[in-house]
Amino acid sequence: MSFKNKTVVITGAAKGIGAGCAEVFYREEAQVVLLDIDEKAGIERSEQLGQRALFIQCDISREQQVADAMEQAASHFGGIDVLVNNAGILHYATVTETTEDQWDSLMNVNLKGAYLCSRHAIPYMQENGSGVVVNMSSVQAFVTQEKVAAYATSKAALIGLTRSIAVDYAPDIRSVAVCPGGVDTPLNRQAFQQSPDPEAVRQETIDIHLLKRMARQEEIGELVAFVASDKGSFITGQPIRIDGGIGLKVEGSKKD
Repeated sequence: MSFKNKTVVITGAAKGIGAGCAEVFYREEAQVVLLDIDEKAGIERSEQLGQRALFIQCDISREQQVADAMEQAASHFGGIDVLVNNAGILHYATVTETTEDQWDSLMNVNLKGAYLCSRHAIPYMQENGSGVVVNMSSVQAFVTQEKVAAYATSKAALIGLTRSIAVDYAPDIRSVAVCPGGVDTPLNRQAFQQSPDPEAVRQETIDIHLLKRMARQEEIGELVAFVASDKGSFITGQPIRIDGGIGLKVEGSKKD
C-alpha cells in the first residue's frame, strides 16, 4: 500500500483514530498533513512521526481556516492526494435534551467540517487527476445506542456525503465511508469517565461486540489506508463497517 510521494491530509489527527491513521499512512511512506485544533498535541504527534509530517492548526468548522490549511498543505508537499475527514465530537443527549447550540456545534465539526474540507481539497485532487476522500462515519449510522441523537444523525449524513462525492467526481476521485464500532481512544475513555461506574460502561461496550473487545485505533487506520490505496481502487461510494460484529446478533430464546 505504498503512498510514496502522495500527500494525505487527516483531520482530527492529533489523537485517537486520526493519530492511528497518521501512523499507518506515514509507515506506508506518505507525506502526512495533520489538521487539529489542539496545537500542542498536534505538534507532538507530528514530531513523533518525522520529517514527512506537517502539522497545521485548524478549526475545520471555519471555512477560511480550512481553505488556508489546504493551500498550505498543497504548497508544502506539491498537492493533495487523499483526504481523511476524521475529526468528530460526541454529545450524549436525546433530541429533546439536545439544545440548539449543542446540535449546531456537533454538526459544525462532524458534518460541516467534512463538507468544508472536501470542498477545498477536491480541487487539488482534480489538478492531480486523481484522489480519494475517506469520511469517518460510524456503526451508529446503522444501529444506534440511546442518547446520541445528534451524533448518530451526523454519522448517517456522512454516508450521503460520501455517495454524492463519489457520483459527482467519478471516475477520477473516489469516496468511501469507514464505519467503526467501539474504538479504544482517548475520546471513549473520557466518555466512560462521565459514568458513575466507568468500568461497568467500558465492559458493556466490549460485550456488545461479537469479538468481545474494542478496536485499536491503528486497526481503523489500516482499513482507511487500504481503501485509499491502489489495492482499494474499485471501491467508491460505499460505507464499510469495521465494527467487531455490532448489531448482527438478535437476542431471543435459545432452542435445542
